[in-house]
Amino acid sequence: MVTHAHSHGPVDEGPARPRMARNLTVAVLVIAALALAGMAVLWPSSDDVPKGLDPYAGEGVSTVDATVSGVESFDCNSGGLGPDSIPQVDGDCANVTATLDDSGDTAEFVLDPTRYVGAGMNEGDEITLVAIEPPGQEPSYEFRDYRRGMPLLALTAAFAVMVALVGRWRGVFALLGIGITMVALIRFVMPALLAGESPLAVAVVGSTVIMISVLYLAHGISIRTTSALFGTLFGIAFTAVAGLLATDWTSLTGVGSEDDHLLVATAPDLRLSGVVAASMVIAGLGVLNDVTVTQASIVWEMRALQPAARSVQLFTAAMRIGRDHIASSVYTLVFAYAGSAMTVLLLITAYQRGLADVFTAEEIAQEVVRTLVGAIGLVLAVPATTAFAVWLAPPPTEAAPDHEPSHADRS
Repeated sequence: MVTHAHSHGPVDEGPARPRMARNLTVAVLVIAALALAGMAVLWPSSDDVPKGLDPYAGEGVSTVDATVSGVESFDCNSGGLGPDSIPQVDGDCANVTATLDDSGDTAEFVLDPTRYVGAGMNEGDEITLVAIEPPGQEPSYEFRDYRRGMPLLALTAAFAVMVALVGRWRGVFALLGIGITMVALIRFVMPALLAGESPLAVAVVGSTVIMISVLYLAHGISIRTTSALFGTLFGIAFTAVAGLLATDWTSLTGVGSEDDHLLVATAPDLRLSGVVAASMVIAGLGVLNDVTVTQASIVWEMRALQPAARSVQLFTAAMRIGRDHIASSVYTLVFAYAGSAMTVLLLITAYQRGLADVFTAEEIAQEVVRTLVGAIGLVLAVPATTAFAVWLAPPPTEAAPDHEPSHADRS
């Protein structure tokens, strides 16, 4: 019996089929060429990408690194209610002194109750300050953020080492795939969206290039991987169309927070409703990749274990395992989106709003629609990938006899 697993080890690829390999190579190269051509057409020039003004780079304003040297709390009359009856944290503020890293000078600033009571600040903390220095006046300082560069770098290094040690060459290639993904997102997808290109076209083209690179890097060049690629491309195409229709049907504007308003003001050509649909395509790529590769591997393993099984039997058996995979993967999507919207969910819960009101609000409705569309695409990708894999897997063979007849039997 073949059981579901998320790890994809070496799989018997079956007998060599050079003709099919050549045909599939041509098909994949055509798809890759079309995706790269689309990327070239959609690639924005640097002049087309809006560049918002850095609020910390104006005249007389700069950011400086510092280390906290002292913290002293005081009562700042924060009674828990601010202007316009907006709730505020009830607690003390803090006078903080810090030593500037570059000059050794002392900086002083006030930390509000939200940060001081909620997160605290201690001597030795490494922080970044905003220095405001009008001409001819002494500089004043405001807290900007903590410095997290070293912890994040250490965590990234630990992650890379663990993946390489446990996954060996597959792990190394998977890390290379992550690098390609980040480059594609940062250098192509984000600038193209800001420049006002069609969000859905950008998402589909970018996702196609990413998945072709990631699949063959992580899982090797084979007919099995190609069947997983075809299933993945089906999932991408379906999610794109369904995302577009669902976004229009549910009247999602993409404007659900102050950051969204700021983004529209900075990039007026950006179509946020289209970005919502595009995010549905990109957000589910990881789970979609896992599902399609697993289904393709299941079919190949079953073919190796049951070489005489007919295609219908192979598809039926693989789908029995695929249904378990669907259930676990849908949970993964729901948990991921719930975690990403946790702060908003907590705030809405604290306001004691009705369930219907909560789920129809723009910010939550985006996550709900994104989850549902992604889950539908994921569910349909399982039978699609299974069908591709059964079609491309080694053909059934005649069952071998239990023993070779002896000379006496033949006579």
